Amino acid sequence: MEAKEMNLSGQETERLYYKDSHRKEFEATVLSCEEKTTAKGEKAGYRIVLDRTAFFPEGGGQFGDVGWLDDVEVTDTREKDGVIYHETKKPLIPGSRVKGKLNFEVRFDRMQQHTGEHILSGLVHSRYGYDNVGFHLGAEITTLDFNGELTGDQVKELELLANRGVFENVPVQVLYPTKEQLKNVDYRSKIDIEGQVRIVSIPGYDICACCAPHVDRSGEIGLVKIVSCERHRGGCRMTILCGMRALLDYQRKQQSVTEVSVSLSAKPEKVGEAVLQLKEREGRIREQLNRAQERYLNQKLEELMGEERHVVLFEKELDHVAARNFVNHAVERCEGICGAFLGTDENGYHYILGSRSVDLRAFSKSLNERFQGKGGGKPEMVQGSLVGKSEEIRRMIMEI
Repeated sequence: MEAKEMNLSGQETERLYYKDSHRKEFEATVLSCEEKTTAKGEKAGYRIVLDRTAFFPEGGGQFGDVGWLDDVEVTDTREKDGVIYHETKKPLIPGSRVKGKLNFEVRFDRMQQHTGEHILSGLVHSRYGYDNVGFHLGAEITTLDFNGELTGDQVKELELLANRGVFENVPVQVLYPTKEQLKNVDYRSKIDIEGQVRIVSIPGYDICACCAPHVDRSGEIGLVKIVSCERHRGGCRMTILCGMRALLDYQRKQQSVTEVSVSLSAKPEKVGEAVLQLKEREGRIREQLNRAQERYLNQKLEELMGEERHVVLFEKELDHVAARNFVNHAVERCEGICGAFLGTDENGYHYILGSRSVDLRAFSKSLNERFQGKGGGKPEMVQGSLVGKSEEIRRMIMEI
C-alpha cells in the first residue's frame, strides 16, 4: 500500500546513479515490499521500493540493473510513475535500513556498450545524416538500426573513427538544459520528451537525449568493434561489441584462426589464402568424383537393364545430383519404374523414382504407407524418404 500511496502523492525515488554512475554501494530505507503475482495468480517474487537507489531501471534500450539488497538478490529493476521497483525472490521489511550493492561488472559492461553506441550513432548522424531508429543492448550483443544503408568501406571508417574517439579519452558530459537553452541545442532524439531533458554529450562525437548511465570518459569504453552491418527494413542494422565483450570476441576468433592455421600448416595471416586454395582443391576433387560416379552409374545401368522390367539401384553413399541423373537416363531406356535409393536398411533411404508408364504418385503413396515414408511429386517423378529392408522395397517394385 505504501508504494501505491507514494505513486498518488507524486513522490519519486532518489536516483543516485545520476549523481555517480560508478557508485557500487549505497544505504537506503525500505518504503514498501509487495508480493508479485502472475496473470494466473501464481506467486512471482517481490517488488521492493526504496527511498533512494543506485540501481538503474530498464529504459533507453538498456536492461535494469541487478545486484543485492543486503543478502537478497535483485533480479531486475523497473520504473513506473517515477518510482523504482527492485524485483527480488525474497521479501524485505518496510522501514528497515538496507545496504544496496550493484553487480557492477554487469553495470559497467552495459555502460561501455551504451556509450560506444552513442559515439557510433553520433558519427553516422554527422557524416551521413542517418538517424538511429532502433537500439537494443542485449546480454551478448548490441544492435543499432539506422534509416539509411552503409557500405563496407564506410563501416570500416566508422569503426576507426569510433576507436579514435575512445583513445582520445574525451569526457562524457551530462547536461540538464532549461527549455530556453534546449532550443539552441542540436541533439539527437528518437521521441518527444516531456519535462526535464537529460543530455549526454561526448564532445566532437555525439550529443543526444538519454536517460541511462554512461562511463565518465570515453577511454573507459576500451574498444569498439563493429561485428556486422546488414540491410534491414530499408536501412541497416549494425551489430557491435565494446570493451570486454570485444576483447573476448577477439580472443575466441584468434583461437579459431590459430587452430585453422595449425591444421592447414599456414601462417595465421595466410589462413584466408590457404582456405581458398583448399576450396579450389576440393572443387577439383569433386569434379573427379562426379566423373567417376557417372562412369560407375552408367556401368550399373547397363548391368541392371537386362535383368528386369524395372531398374532399382541401392547405394549407401551417392551424390544426390548423380542419383537424379541416373534415374533420368534410366527412364529413357526402361519400360517400368526406375529408382535410386540412397542410405541403409538401418538408417532408412532417400529415394528418387521415375517412370513413363506408371503413375508414381499413386505408387509412392502405397510405398510410403508400407515403409513409414513421406514424399511426393509428379506422376512421372517422385522423391521421398522411407525406412525398410532393401529386399522388401525391391520386391514391392518388381511385383508391379
